[in-house]
Amino acid sequence: QVQLVESGGGLVQAGGSLRLSCAASRNIFNINVMGWYRQAPGKQRELVADITDGGSTNYADSVKGRFTISRDFAKNTVYLQMNSLKPEDTAVYYCNARYLMRPYWGQGTQVTVSS
Repeated sequence: QVQLVESGGGLVQAGGSLRLSCAASRNIFNINVMGWYRQAPGKQRELVADITDGGSTNYADSVKGRFTISRDFAKNTVYLQMNSLKPEDTAVYYCNARYLMRPYWGQGTQVTVSS
């Protein structure tokens, strides 16, 4: 099992930055893929970015060049650095881990970008 705890959400003006953190309950070196998803009101949950155990990253087109996913093995934490935020980035952001072919989710953290 993997427990995930997100933090770092909040209210920010357009053009600002936030860094989300996702702390895992086990060594993330052994987790196949970790990523961030988001869900805006009335919309489906969508992938924002993910990173494989080999270090390959993948980003949604809407965030390329603005968001960066990274990880710290010593802290068992994955980060999402979000720059140049836009009102359309407003959503609940969820951390996701795929471990032994099972998905695990955090509780979510709200990000609100004001115009």
